[in-house]
Amino acid sequence: MKRNNIKYREEHLKGKKHIKKNKKEIFRTYFPAAISFFLLVTGLLLDLFEVSFFEGFIRLSWYILAYIPVGFPVLKNGIKNIWAGDFFTEFFLMSIATIGAFAIKEYPEGVAVMLFYTVGELFQEKAVKRAKSSIKSLLDVRPNIASVWRDNRFESLHPEKVKIGEKIQVKPGEKIPLDGKLLSDKARLNTAALTGESKPRLIRKNEQVLSGAINLEGLIEIETTKVFKNSAVARIIDLVQNASARKSKTELFIRKFARIYTPIVVFAALALTFLPYFFIEDYIFNDWLYRALVFLVISCPCALVVSIPLGYFGGLGAASANGILFKGASFLDKITKINTLVVDKTGTLTKGIFKIQKVETVGIDQSKFFDYLLALESKSTHPIAKAILAEIEATTHYEVKDLKEISGKGLVGVINGKQVLAGNPKLMEQYHISFPKELEAIAASVVGLAIDNKYVGYITLADELKEDTKASLEALKNYGIKEIIMLSGDTRAIVREVAAKLDIDNAKGEMLPQDKLRELTELKKDAKRTIAFVGDGINDSPVLAGSDVGIAMGALGSDVAIDTADVVIQTDQLSKILQGIQIGKSTRYIVWQNIGMAFGVKALVLLLGAMGSAGMWEAVFADVGVALLAILNAVRLQKKKF
Repeated sequence: MKRNNIKYREEHLKGKKHIKKNKKEIFRTYFPAAISFFLLVTGLLLDLFEVSFFEGFIRLSWYILAYIPVGFPVLKNGIKNIWAGDFFTEFFLMSIATIGAFAIKEYPEGVAVMLFYTVGELFQEKAVKRAKSSIKSLLDVRPNIASVWRDNRFESLHPEKVKIGEKIQVKPGEKIPLDGKLLSDKARLNTAALTGESKPRLIRKNEQVLSGAINLEGLIEIETTKVFKNSAVARIIDLVQNASARKSKTELFIRKFARIYTPIVVFAALALTFLPYFFIEDYIFNDWLYRALVFLVISCPCALVVSIPLGYFGGLGAASANGILFKGASFLDKITKINTLVVDKTGTLTKGIFKIQKVETVGIDQSKFFDYLLALESKSTHPIAKAILAEIEATTHYEVKDLKEISGKGLVGVINGKQVLAGNPKLMEQYHISFPKELEAIAASVVGLAIDNKYVGYITLADELKEDTKASLEALKNYGIKEIIMLSGDTRAIVREVAAKLDIDNAKGEMLPQDKLRELTELKKDAKRTIAFVGDGINDSPVLAGSDVGIAMGALGSDVAIDTADVVIQTDQLSKILQGIQIGKSTRYIVWQNIGMAFGVKALVLLLGAMGSAGMWEAVFADVGVALLAILNAVRLQKKKF
């Protein structure tokens, strides 16, 4: 009880400190703009009513006081950038324009430019926070405590201190701290934070559970299968937090453009100030300087530099909220251009959960057959191996030596001094082992067994299509995917059967990883193709890396496939590919809307400013106003339903 009271007091104090810190942050954020606004409005009223004392030095001092809270941070950033060798930034433009306004005694305009710029920055910060909210929610699912069985009792530790193979306990309402295997009979989990799906998932004994999911009912026990840094939630957080580092081509172009555009604007403003002297008879320096200052404020590239990354960040946030993780803004662009979809079969089109259909042995007792088979399959992480291990129990646990996994074919090892092979007919052919040729025609996954070069039997396993596979492929075809190709390591008979069910014209079976990569290379020779490959296994990694957009099925997929892919689908649903394309297209549409709006308004007001028909207030709208509109437009993306 005493310990609970201490814990309560600690949490209470921590909460109070957090509230105090938030109040300080709010004050520090909004006070400068508020005091500047108050002084500016008061100054304008004093000007309007022509108050006698409000002139000369007093008037100048008043507006300097109004300018400092919002202008000083901008001036400071401008000096910092100049010191670092970066002269032509928005801070430099704003500083010249407002100091110039003070020089020609347009004090209110000078303050107004900085004030509205600061208000724009505050809007931008709020919009960025909102864009990050769905990503930050992932940080909230990161578990802080794991209840681990040690020294005959459960003790609370940080998940990073828990090892593989340890038993942990999760109470109802608690987050699962690490990936593992369910030891309890069943569990009902809320995986919304990981997958974007609100529907609870029922997990049965020995099935995989992912960290970050919430236990909805009953006390459950789990055996850990990964350390914390490799767990699902840690991997997702890492992927999303690093996504913004990979810029889209549009973002990179705008940043390069701003670096060229800004010095041009500065020299154009200088020309606008001094060149008319040589061509206009009644040249007045202050008038042309004012026009040049207006020109500088209008030309500030804030709207572009701020709203475009924000648009992409909004797209990344919207995708992650729907269980789709893009590893960078560049892939939001790329996914919109896909016209060819290449898919793996097992775990992508099908559930990847195999059931044994038939067992046939030749000259060997069935229990012995299973003992040899299980000894080899226990060393593999392939879905077929997992299915065999889940359905059959060994009577004797043999030790395997000199194990070798031959990708796309099977396993070879030495057991009791005998060479044992477990794999498909291709493995048997490679080792010149004679087997019944009808095995090649079976429309199911076949695992044959051979001991000392003698065939001793086989088992067949069947997988079933995911519920949304057929509808998703049809929807993708209707949305502009011109060709869907299936490449599978399974037998030709199985591939033909699945292709017929799904109306896939181009399907190839018995393909090793190098065969898939060769096929992809051939497809890429057609420059008109933009290819996405969808897979989930280790053997899919080369093709995921070689495609224009690699898409990994994240829930059941291997770590290698997820690390290699450009896009990770947390729910394993093919329908999410279409959703990802839609999010990418919406993001691009909003980004280009913002670019068009920024350039259009700026060009119009620049022309009016050069002609003397637009003043500093119009300039403020062309810069800060357009930036605000662009920010609000980008925020729309986060509210949109896909």
